[in-house]
Amino acid sequence: MSVENKKVIDIVSVDEKDNAILTITDHLEWDIENEHLLILQDKINSYLESIESGELYTLYPNAKGKDIIIRVVGLHYPNEEGQIFLDRVKNVLKKSDYGFQFKIHNID
Repeated sequence: MSVENKKVIDIVSVDEKDNAILTITDHLEWDIENEHLLILQDKINSYLESIESGELYTLYPNAKGKDIIIRVVGLHYPNEEGQIFLDRVKNVLKKSDYGFQFKIHNID
């Protein structure tokens, strides 16, 4: 499971505040051609399609009735364009009552 497989929700969990967390595992480096950005955009859109179609709740019934947060866990800090993209995603999802988080995974 990874950001490159847009047909799969990588991880679904429930946090301490009873939010459903849909995690995207992202190992890709941010590139100046923005290929990474486009791959991540496709994966986020796939997650949104799963939520809006109800497929999420069929596959993960424990997510039903909970606030949804899409969390990207990356290995690399975003470049400038990547950060602009992440900020825009957060604002767009907030308008649809979804949360968004980007976290760096420390492998140390």
